[in-house]
Amino acid sequence: MVNKKDIKILTEILGLDDVKIVSHRLHNGIGIILQTESKKSYSICPNCGATSHKLHQNHRHIVKDLPFGEKPVFLEINRRQFKCKKCRKPFSEDLDFVRKKRTYTERLARKTIQEVLENDIHSIASKGIVTTEEIERMLKDASKQLSDSKPSNLKRLGIDEIALIKGKGNYCAVLVDLDTSKLIAILGDRTQTIIKESLLEWGVEVLEQIEEVSIDLWVGYKNLVTELMPNAQVVADRFHVMTQINKELDTQRKREKRNVEELINKTKLASQKAEYEQILEGLKNSKYSLLKNEDNLTEEQVKKLTQVKNVSPLLKVMHDLKEKIRKVFNKTNNWYTGVFKLGMWLSRAKIYFPNSNNTIIRWFDEIIAYFDNGTTSGTVEGINNKLKLIKRSGYGFRNFENFRVRCLLNWQFNY
Repeated sequence: MVNKKDIKILTEILGLDDVKIVSHRLHNGIGIILQTESKKSYSICPNCGATSHKLHQNHRHIVKDLPFGEKPVFLEINRRQFKCKKCRKPFSEDLDFVRKKRTYTERLARKTIQEVLENDIHSIASKGIVTTEEIERMLKDASKQLSDSKPSNLKRLGIDEIALIKGKGNYCAVLVDLDTSKLIAILGDRTQTIIKESLLEWGVEVLEQIEEVSIDLWVGYKNLVTELMPNAQVVADRFHVMTQINKELDTQRKREKRNVEELINKTKLASQKAEYEQILEGLKNSKYSLLKNEDNLTEEQVKKLTQVKNVSPLLKVMHDLKEKIRKVFNKTNNWYTGVFKLGMWLSRAKIYFPNSNNTIIRWFDEIIAYFDNGTTSGTVEGINNKLKLIKRSGYGFRNFENFRVRCLLNWQFNY
């Protein structure tokens, strides 16, 4: 005999609107099976919107639900078929907790996707609640919510790229809302044509409301912004500027080290050889002491920096200039002062950083735009690091489209 009190408690625990439990049973090795019925005696015709009370036939089948403790839970549901008096055609009722032709509830799908985003497909499937095929179907259903989405209230955009296959020159473009730190899109290529197509899909209204776009020092991105976003200020990312300065500094470090090694091999005088070896000792293992922000150096790295500056006056000047421009970026908060300080730095640095000097001059307007609002691609870089982690681990995806969906769901999926 069915205990009505137990049924009422189970219905409350189940927590599905307009659904009640009519019976329950426990099967060893299978789990708990709850037979459910709708509390409503009618349904709405999807064709004409009329309410129908005329039951045509019952369609019972079993779907998976969230487990109860360690016990799997299955719902025996009845997706009834009604006949519309107005259309004179039968139709199946719509159940908001389980999609048609699905073997699992919507809440189980949401929970599973959340776990997959934190782990991977195969480890979640190994738990035995849902299969790999069911997980991929869940992800495909969730991806349909992304296909028609476009950014809203987008004011500051970041554009960058990551390598799909390291060292192969195969890149994909990454578009990020800098204000919400949210990934908007990840494209299969970084060509201007591909990015332009994606941006145009957002519509003129979205593009015209964008005020700033942070990019690396690639003219292709700059041209796209100029063409498609009439109200946007292009901002050259300060970290990419610093990357180029660091690269030039490191190139000089390697050059000096190589020159000293050649002198040691050529010289025959013991006194000169000892002098060169002392210089070489100062240059060895000095990369991070020179390139790392001076404020963040360890005690050991500070000692090495002092040592390398003592043996190389040129690297000392270049390091001081590197730190000087870093402080200009960190401590300048208005456009006018930024122009003055950057101009002073260029006049001193043109001998020591010729390549960086030329780059800064070419991108001067976009670089000083940073001083207006401090807009950078720092958020983009953080997202890129997570994308690289997703890419390296694989997470059960076998093609770019699955990778794209996996990435977008991390930021856009509503649990």
